[in-house]
Amino acid sequence: MEYVSTRGGTRAVDFEGALFSGYAPDGGLFMPQHIPSLDRDTLQRWSSLSYPELVKELCSLFIPAKLVPRNTLNELIDRAFSRFRHKNVVHLSRLKDGLNILELWHGVTYAFKDLSLSCTGQFLQYFLEKKQKHVNILVGTSGDTGSSAIESVRGQKNVDIFVLLPKGLCTQIQELQMTTVIEDNVHVFAAHGNSDEIDEPIKELFADVDFAGKYHLMSLNSVNWSRIMVQIAHYFYAYFQCTPSLDTTPLPMVEIVVPTGGGGNITAGCIAQKMGLPIRLTTVVNSNDIIHRTVQHGDFSLAESVKATLASAMDIQEPYNVERILWLLSGSDSRLIKTLMEQFNISKRLKLPEDLHRKLSETLGSCSASDQDIVGAMRRCWEENQYLLCPHSAVAAHYHYSQPHSIPRCCLAPASAAKFQDALLRAGLVPQIPPEITALTAMETRSTPLEQGRDWAQVLRGQIEAVAQQW
Repeated sequence: MEYVSTRGGTRAVDFEGALFSGYAPDGGLFMPQHIPSLDRDTLQRWSSLSYPELVKELCSLFIPAKLVPRNTLNELIDRAFSRFRHKNVVHLSRLKDGLNILELWHGVTYAFKDLSLSCTGQFLQYFLEKKQKHVNILVGTSGDTGSSAIESVRGQKNVDIFVLLPKGLCTQIQELQMTTVIEDNVHVFAAHGNSDEIDEPIKELFADVDFAGKYHLMSLNSVNWSRIMVQIAHYFYAYFQCTPSLDTTPLPMVEIVVPTGGGGNITAGCIAQKMGLPIRLTTVVNSNDIIHRTVQHGDFSLAESVKATLASAMDIQEPYNVERILWLLSGSDSRLIKTLMEQFNISKRLKLPEDLHRKLSETLGSCSASDQDIVGAMRRCWEENQYLLCPHSAVAAHYHYSQPHSIPRCCLAPASAAKFQDALLRAGLVPQIPPEITALTAMETRSTPLEQGRDWAQVLRGQIEAVAQQW
């Protein structure tokens, strides 16, 4: 299994090469050269597997045993999930009105990113220990990625992690989950800007190939293929939990509704679908609706500004993983993707070619939700089920409540409601706060401010160079 850039200008790499990369050197994103196809017998066999077992089976398709022996791979994944609070790692809640909520948030930081990042952290350690190598991880976060990434590598000797968060645009809990980690290898920057502005200095450093190579830069955003790979398991687990039977021909369909920000999770769904899983995918967004406009009208263009919403982790204008989806749907046409993405990078506006838009709208349904819609879904879910939704999960629930369905439907829940107290209060609901989260407010914090007007990329360079001198 080799990995190629979506833009075709970089030589193929193995899984280790893709794992230790951010963007590909040509500005593209790494994808498997071939997507494995699963037959009906495999799906039947996998249908009784637990979530961790599904992760192991799927990862073994994308990580050759010569790189990571299967027994070792199993051990790494078991270790990754050892800190999860739920015995099954993830949990499906079956609520009234056919609302199925797949809780992906039982990890340390109460967010779905713990699932993929805990595994990715283990894969990193495996290769770093083997090669006695040090890396510098750069992460931009709109809320949950930063804390999950920090937890996956905190205290590790051969890793330093640099996290940029948008000051005042995360919830207090999300910010504290990052700034209260006082470890020598953790460096948190509180930037006075939004999520898209935070991505710019990170892209700049990765684009400086000499600097990126000299200081062994890598990314743990969903730029990193490893995160996409682990997330494919969400779809298989959701399907097997919600399908009425595997005895019919053809296999029954299940609709999976995916709250979407940067687009990593929905990309994993598109790959699961291409592997042969009979799912219908619906991507749901907040008022930052570029993906919704792209699916509905082929209009991949920025709005005038990012809108601050209750579903803050999805306040993203440039969902970079759309490039991976377009590459998949174009039949791996890297020349076309390079042309389209270069056009977008210059003008921030792109009208999809008609054929590509048609394939996209056949692959994905879409919906956007306002803050009013989010609050309404949170209230209704509580009134009918005494079940608290986070505002991101409520975007999916809004779609469920507003769109009738004829096949089983599963909504992915990316975070615990406990992380979003302000949104709960706005909906007139009472937060239920775990003691681990309450304790954060009394802990020491540490972060470096990044004010507007400073050269953020230069500040990051200086910090990375300073850390390197200690090695």
